[in-house]
Amino acid sequence: MQYVKFEKDRKFDLVLVGRIAIDFNPLDYFKPLSESQQYRKYLGGSPANVAVGLARLGKKVGFIGKVSDDQFGDYVTDFFAKEGIDVSRVVRANGGEKLGLTFTEILSPSESSILMYRDGVADLMLEPSNVDEEYIANSKALLISGTALAQSPSREACLKAMQLAEKNNTKIIFDIDYRAYNWKSKDEIAVYYTAVAEHADIIMGSREEYDLTQAIFAPDMNDEQTAEYWFGKRAKIVIIKHGKKGSTAHTCDGKKYNIKPFPVEAFKSFGGGDGYGSAFMYGMFEGKDIMDCLELGSASASMLVSAHGCSEFMPTVKELEKFIAEEKKQFGDMIARG
Repeated sequence: MQYVKFEKDRKFDLVLVGRIAIDFNPLDYFKPLSESQQYRKYLGGSPANVAVGLARLGKKVGFIGKVSDDQFGDYVTDFFAKEGIDVSRVVRANGGEKLGLTFTEILSPSESSILMYRDGVADLMLEPSNVDEEYIANSKALLISGTALAQSPSREACLKAMQLAEKNNTKIIFDIDYRAYNWKSKDEIAVYYTAVAEHADIIMGSREEYDLTQAIFAPDMNDEQTAEYWFGKRAKIVIIKHGKKGSTAHTCDGKKYNIKPFPVEAFKSFGGGDGYGSAFMYGMFEGKDIMDCLELGSASASMLVSAHGCSEFMPTVKELEKFIAEEKKQFGDMIARG
């Protein structure tokens, strides 16, 4: 069953709104951040990673964002352009704001953390005037990242984009994407997350992220209750992630579909969610059934946690299909399903 029907004959499959940042991942592995000395630079930021992942999978992608007016701004914009992502709505900050920086700590394959520098960042200076109707009307779907709701004027830009998407029957995907930085209180988080989630056709997040979203009106819901609540609004698909235990896609007809991670030798414990999101959406745009979409997402996530970075390691369709085939040959056809 096709739970979300996208408009055909539009220029873009997906337009994303949110942060473009830079990640620094350590090259001297399995040390605390205080002892790490060598790093490799990557384009980062969850929505930016998802954009790259979807473009690698052959989809047409646009992006609405603001970056620094300096060499790092050049780096991320050029990276996008080389991946085939439209950068016509990626604008430069004019107040001296810089790109957000993330330093990752990889203590072991299962223990990682991130240190983010998010004060005075360019992405949160995205203004409503940077969002235009024609761009959104030319996309099958709009993805809003929850981090972009943390501060004005970015949050107003997101709400404008959402309203224009509804006006033009552009489907809305809400990736809750919680990061503690820049938020002032849990009440603030719940107010703005709810404002978007109520209008989303697809919602993706962890159990913790749904709890934050529902903190004011329903703090103690389980997964089934959470899904039913959002189906009572607009959602058709509610994806709830449980880390190493896998994830479940709840659908508006009362069904649920479970997926487990594909077995890999993990290198780090972060980055998989962006691979998951991009590959799942690829499956949706291809008209695949929910379990196939989840399988693609789970496979991409497993590939990403076994790689040093995220954006530069996003798989192509052939690489994704090869990985799935090899995993099933080794572990059995139903290894991830269940």
